[in-house]
Amino acid sequence: MTEAPDLSDPFPSWKRLAERVDAQHWPASTLYVVATPIGNLGDLSLRAWQALRRCDVIAAEDTRISRALLDAWGVETPLIAAHRHNEARAAQTILERLAQGQRVALVSDAGAPAVSDPGARIVRAVREAGYGVTAIPGASAVITALMASGATSDENPAFIFAGFVPPKSGARQKWLQRWCAVPAPVVMFESPHRLAASIRDMLEVCGAERKLTVARELTKRFEQVHTVALGDALAWLEGDSHHGQGEFVLIIHESESSETDDEMEPAALTLLDALLETVSVRDAARIAAKVTGLPRDVLYARALARQASAQGH
Repeated sequence: MTEAPDLSDPFPSWKRLAERVDAQHWPASTLYVVATPIGNLGDLSLRAWQALRRCDVIAAEDTRISRALLDAWGVETPLIAAHRHNEARAAQTILERLAQGQRVALVSDAGAPAVSDPGARIVRAVREAGYGVTAIPGASAVITALMASGATSDENPAFIFAGFVPPKSGARQKWLQRWCAVPAPVVMFESPHRLAASIRDMLEVCGAERKLTVARELTKRFEQVHTVALGDALAWLEGDSHHGQGEFVLIIHESESSETDDEMEPAALTLLDALLETVSVRDAARIAAKVTGLPRDVLYARALARQASAQGH
């Protein structure tokens, strides 16, 4: 067993690093968009810590949540609220502070502000007013889940971040049909109480063989990243009550079958074209899958493309 490194006196190294970061350029009249930890307090970067200490004020999605983080890191910078219900007003307040030469930090409850979190309107307002915007990168639930899942590759590094899954089944299935037809892994957020219903809809839209990665409680003590075929996903979820607890990032992997029109059997394409004359894209893919045995998600993508081509899009 490898012995743990000696961390008894890390402070000289930490102090030297802090001094080097402190000596970097920190322009005034600038909005600092700062990524914060998604669960593990240790994931705040040194540069983010310095930015939060240097700024005159921090605009936070929830000041109570941010205050707990700041207290843990010994940051005493005052807070103001900047959430989705007051974003326009907060943007005006921030612009007034920037006009006075102040530095303002923008944070969300966790992860990157303005990415599936409030903040984008503020960033746009600041840029349009001619002030500087500096992003301080850090923890990201999307990138963390992709890193742990192996869903992408050097050959095909593409992925889609689709955001939060719609809450109602009908809208969710249409949403899944659109995103899962893209030839790339699709990353999304879901809440615990809708997880089972979403998996059922994924199974309906994508078929039993498509792979799903469930990443929960990322960077926390009970982190779990599990990849399973959609046909087995509900059994896995119901097999342990802990599997349905926590905060979730889901990844629907790219279909393992990647036939193009040139590679797909002509009979399957002819069937799709005939079906599209009378039924929806979804039903055409479903019927063609039963007749040909090809994956439904692959047929859906082909049907969508052929319909668009036929309509001159």
